[in-house]
Amino acid sequence: MNVRRRSSATVLAAIAVIGVAAPAVAADPSPSTSASGPSGLYGSADPQFDGVWRQSLALLAQDTAGVVPSPKAVKWLTDQQCDNGGFAPFRADPAKACDAKTMVDTNSTAAAVQALWAVGGHGDVVESALAWLKSVQNKDGGWGYTPGGPSEANSTSVVIGALTATETDPEKVRKAGKSPYDALLASALPCAEDGGAFGYPNQDGKLLANADATAAGVLGALGKGLVTEAGEKAGGAGCTDADEPTREQAAANGAAYLADALAKDGHLKSALGGSAEQPDYGNTADAVVALAAQGGADKAAKPLAWLEKNAAKWAEGSGPAAYAQLILAAHATGADPRAFGGTDLVEKLNATGPAPQGAAAKDTATASAKAADEDEKKDDSGFGVWWFVGVCLAFGIGIGFLLSGRNKKQQP
Repeated sequence: MNVRRRSSATVLAAIAVIGVAAPAVAADPSPSTSASGPSGLYGSADPQFDGVWRQSLALLAQDTAGVVPSPKAVKWLTDQQCDNGGFAPFRADPAKACDAKTMVDTNSTAAAVQALWAVGGHGDVVESALAWLKSVQNKDGGWGYTPGGPSEANSTSVVIGALTATETDPEKVRKAGKSPYDALLASALPCAEDGGAFGYPNQDGKLLANADATAAGVLGALGKGLVTEAGEKAGGAGCTDADEPTREQAAANGAAYLADALAKDGHLKSALGGSAEQPDYGNTADAVVALAAQGGADKAAKPLAWLEKNAAKWAEGSGPAAYAQLILAAHATGADPRAFGGTDLVEKLNATGPAPQGAAAKDTATASAKAADEDEKKDDSGFGVWWFVGVCLAFGIGIGFLLSGRNKKQQP
């Protein structure tokens, strides 16, 4: 049989099969020069208020896109944990023990749990963080942002996400007989007055309809975390009041509120400091995730299209958390985050911090394939082509053995 001129497509097809069987992994390269923050942290902006949150979202977004994060990025996050299990938004000196002045919070801790569970291999960190979250649960079953603060939908929902992500049933995590779902449903507002939104307490403790709290509340009521996929397609039923709404009904009512808020422009709005209303890209992305989770991808089609058309510049100016939010919105709706309105969100996110392992391996494989094509053109014997395939097969088998020992989901 004459194999002298087997096409390069045959070689690449063989490599593609190898890639499916054993995803390539390479040694962690040096941090990206585009990021000037602490070593391992994504983004160069001051991390004082959002370091752990943005890092957690970045790792989650990479995981959904099939990217293996840099060990430096993961270590940065694990180093932020206090001895009591909680996470603060940012600790400038992780080597210094946390004290009474270290402001640990439920949101940072719950987000870190979800991220570290997703990347795997940190069961001790996750177990300690979950124990801390359970220890600061309020008597109504929920959580506030800080330990002892009044329960509210946002914080309660992100903790529910941490519980369900780690295969812990929120219904069984109780304080004084109350579960997180009890506290969350107490934040659901009636249809007649507030359109079925979830409320956020003002300074007087009164619940006011809030789109951000509603997007979080929908996910929490469904028992979903920050990463979710589209739910079953639902009809266009509006908001329906009930004396004792179920979690599913509260989620449907919240989704109806979001759909109404998005109906006119395809995006949510916000106003800060008395300024004119501006598009709220982040909350719109969160709303897309909530709508898709509750009623299928079609329900989020309009705001998703708006984000694809308009959000790239916002993300570029806002940093890794923004890119991550858009990637999670794409994941929830089945959209391609590598071709999101003409932008490769994954590439943009990766460039804000230490280069992930998967990206380096992909670049190496691409360079090797190009070199093999050149060798094929020069070698009339056909030996170069099939030698290259053999090397790739050996490489794939070796990587398969390496990956087989990786514990993706270490139980806490």
